[in-house]
Amino acid sequence: MPCQQFQFKQFTICQDKTAMKVGTDGVLLGAWAEIPKHTDSILDIGSGTGLIALMMAQRSNALTIDAVEIEALAYEQTVANFECSDWGDRLFCYHASLQEFAAEIEDTYDFIISNPPFYTSTYKALPKNRAMARHTESLSYSDLLEGTVKLLAKTGSCAFVIPSSEASHFIEIANSKGLFLNRKTAVKGTETSPVKRNLLQFSFQETSTVCTTLVIETARHVYTSAYKNLVKDFYLKM
Repeated sequence: MPCQQFQFKQFTICQDKTAMKVGTDGVLLGAWAEIPKHTDSILDIGSGTGLIALMMAQRSNALTIDAVEIEALAYEQTVANFECSDWGDRLFCYHASLQEFAAEIEDTYDFIISNPPFYTSTYKALPKNRAMARHTESLSYSDLLEGTVKLLAKTGSCAFVIPSSEASHFIEIANSKGLFLNRKTAVKGTETSPVKRNLLQFSFQETSTVCTTLVIETARHVYTSAYKNLVKDFYLKM
């Protein structure tokens, strides 16, 4: 049986084994994140299908693009998607929790990116693997940022997509661990809808924060120029 496929311009995502399918959050983060110049190493925390790591491979010349994934079937899916891509020689996935990975890895990364678990307070009426992917109990924001700080090069940068209701708390935790917010984009479905997500980028260097807003649609399936320009290198119909 063929896998459930999501076809991008330069790679294909099979997603039949994973709880969390290809979604707007991951694509937005992978397209929006500012990869520092001279980046040789990238880490994707919580790879899921491997989508964001593959986007990093398409967007950069980094020689090492690693991913870490705790859930067994998602790990298998990531590995398969890496192997089927044009960049398999640069991509590698570790089957481990971030805490285990951070405790064993001595090297640091120039860039770290993550679409982390979210929905801290919703009722867990979900299959176990999907609940794990969507709830921070499997990887708290504090643990995520603790691991990021340990694994990030001093001149490196890290980027996340966070529900807007939790962004301020996430930024506070990051600040307490020595990370400063450099970029922030509020994402809205339409001009009149509330902010749903925040795209956040941090580093160990304190700068003035560049704040912007991204509106996805003007009407149902009618996308704004800003959104189309951001994702046009990935989606087939953009």
